[in-house]
Amino acid sequence: MKYYGMMVEPGKHLGVAGFGGLGHIAVKLGKAFGLKVTVISTSPNKEDEAINKLGADSFLVSTDSAQLQAAADTMDFIIDTIAAVHPLAPLLNLLKLDGKLVTVGLPEKPLELPVFPLVAGRKLIGGSDFGGIKETQEMLDFCAEHNITADVEVIRMDYINTAMERLAKSDVKYRFVIDLTNSFHCNL
Repeated sequence: MKYYGMMVEPGKHLGVAGFGGLGHIAVKLGKAFGLKVTVISTSPNKEDEAINKLGADSFLVSTDSAQLQAAADTMDFIIDTIAAVHPLAPLLNLLKLDGKLVTVGLPEKPLELPVFPLVAGRKLIGGSDFGGIKETQEMLDFCAEHNITADVEVIRMDYINTAMERLAKSDVKYRFVIDLTNSFHCNL
């Protein structure tokens, strides 16, 4: 977010595509940076949590063409956290002139890149993985200062098979974390 200038100007409009493990953190960070945040998701049932629990300013259902059309050319940045193959054109259409789309999700197949909206709107697409030690420490310090934490579901080792089944059905809020301390019972 820092590299792409999202932390520089409070009041700018950030779209967060995908509302899972990465997306919910992007919402929290965007709000802490003073940005207007819109969650973009295929799941309308996530709207209440996005707005009322995490503080997003608005919510778009990415399969609702009327909502997408109404929000066209309104966002300065979009962080795309979606790990499945999906079209980029609807996201690019949401960006203002000179808008930036940053992908952090890793689909297993390449995404189709529509060139016309990039050229016509002077839009940029970039990617981001992990920062170096310095950047990571800065972000951890920022998160500590603003009380930003990941929402997770803690599970024991003996629940892993069930957790994997739930993952396959997209039945997890954000991330599973395995509690190793309470998973092993042995007498030494």
